[in-house]
Amino acid sequence: KSSKVFFANITNLPRDVPIANQSIKSIKSIKMRMFTPTILVLSLTQALAFTSRTSSAFMGKNRDVAHRQFTSSSSSSLCMKTIAVFGASGLTASECVYQALKNGDTVIGMTRNVDKMVIPQGSGGAEAGKPLTDPNLTMIAGDVTKVEDVAKVFENDIDGVVVSLGGKTSDVGDTMLTDGTKNIMDAMKSKGVKKISVVTSIGAGDSKDQAPFFFKILMATAMKKIFNDKNNQEEVVMNSGLDYCIVRPGGLTVEPPTGVINVIEGEAGSIARADVAQFCLDAITVEDFPYIGKAPCISSVGGTSWVKDRSKAARGEM
Repeated sequence: KSSKVFFANITNLPRDVPIANQSIKSIKSIKMRMFTPTILVLSLTQALAFTSRTSSAFMGKNRDVAHRQFTSSSSSSLCMKTIAVFGASGLTASECVYQALKNGDTVIGMTRNVDKMVIPQGSGGAEAGKPLTDPNLTMIAGDVTKVEDVAKVFENDIDGVVVSLGGKTSDVGDTMLTDGTKNIMDAMKSKGVKKISVVTSIGAGDSKDQAPFFFKILMATAMKKIFNDKNNQEEVVMNSGLDYCIVRPGGLTVEPPTGVINVIEGEAGSIARADVAQFCLDAITVEDFPYIGKAPCISSVGGTSWVKDRSKAARGEM
C-alpha cells in the first residue's frame, strides 16, 4: 500500500490541532513497513507529500535504538491548569487545544482567524471539522507580532504555553516566528509564567542531519527563509531562561493518535500531529518531564519512547 506523509510544519502552512487523551505506551519493538519514496512537491505553501513503497520515506537510518525509557512517575501532571495556545487554529495547535480541553484544562487560544477553530481530524473522530467550542475555551483573534494582542492572552492567569505558529511568509512576513515568539516570552516573563513548548521542525537548529537528503536541499533553497526564521526562533527560546522544550517533529500526518512518541537521534520517521500535541502538553504539565531545556526530534518510528505514568497514584488519587 502507498502512504503519504505531509510536512505542514515545514512548508509554512497553518498547523495546529489537539489530540484526544491517549495513553503513551512503552514500545519494546516496532514493526516498520518499508517503502520506496516518490517525492511530490505540490507548492511552497501546500503540504510536501511523498509516496512510499519499499523504503521508509523520512525514516532513514535510526542511530538511536537502544536508549533507556523515561517514565514520569512522581507527582506527574499538573491537573486542571490554564494553558495558552498560540496558532490555535492550526493543524497541530488545534490538537493541543482539543486534548487539553479533554484533560479538563482551561485553554486560552490565539489565532489570526478564530472562525477556523475546528475539531481536529486526527483525534476528533466523527466530530472532526465541526466548530470547536467549549465552556473552558476562550479564543482571541490576534497577531503574535503585535505586543498588545499577545498581552490579551496574559490578562488570564496562565500556567503553561504552547507555541505552534504557521502561515504563508507572503502573508505573515519572513520573521513572524521569531518576532512572535519573542513577544510571547516577554509577556510570560512579565507575568511570571515559566513553562513553554515550541513546535519547530526536523532539520531546524542542530538537527539538520536528521532530515532526509531531499529535504536538506529544500531547506537550503526554496525553504531557506522559513528555516532562517525557525533557526532564529529556536535560538531566542534557548536563550530565554524559561523552562522550554523545543519540539522538532518528523513527517507530520493527520492520522489518529498512535500513543507512540519516540525521541530520535538518527533520521526521524513520521508522526501524527495528535501525538506531537501530546508531547507538547506533557512538556508544560508534567513536573519531571525529562526534555526541559532540550530540543528533541520526535517520531513514532524507532528511538526512545516517552512514557507518561497515568496511574491513579501518579495523579494523586490514591
